[in-house]
Amino acid sequence: MLFMLFMVSTISAWFLWDGYVVWPNGAERHAEFVEIEAAMVASGKIEAVEHKAHGAEVNEYLRIEWERYAKKAGYKRDIPKERTDASIREQRIIGWVMMTGSVFFGLWVLWNHKLSVRAEGDVVIGTSGQRVELDSIVKIDRKQWAKKGIAFAIYEVEGKPRRLTLDDHKFSGCEAIILEAERRIKQRSEQEA
Repeated sequence: MLFMLFMVSTISAWFLWDGYVVWPNGAERHAEFVEIEAAMVASGKIEAVEHKAHGAEVNEYLRIEWERYAKKAGYKRDIPKERTDASIREQRIIGWVMMTGSVFFGLWVLWNHKLSVRAEGDVVIGTSGQRVELDSIVKIDRKQWAKKGIAFAIYEVEGKPRRLTLDDHKFSGCEAIILEAERRIKQRSEQEA
């Protein structure tokens, strides 16, 4: 869970960094590139070309002029991509949505780390505070144990069956509780026979 929290937080930070720093700087560089291109078209050095998509071919004279300008300004040599206000806003929205989600996920992880399943003597205390006597457990359901590490202790309260979740992936020590409960169930069935 902590790795997922780290991953989502990192991705959201990346989107926010792009939306507030990288893409606005790229938009400024692109505006300067467009000015250089317009000046070269106006002077007749190059012909006007409609740029249809990112990565479209750039006139070699324009490329050389941009690289010269970029070197003076301390920019990277590559031709800047067009970053519209809408695309920058989209990066920011995605970043904030993911950051909000990662905050809620982080709170959920913290809340889950406060929970525990533990045995105190002959009593098992579940995540919601329910207290189950080991001798009141009548069955252990291990259908999901092999795949997920989850078992259910079936016990009775006032004649009604209840279920206590024993998740060994979240709460260490559940297997010892299960083994003790199964030992007691087996012992009771032998005594009854």
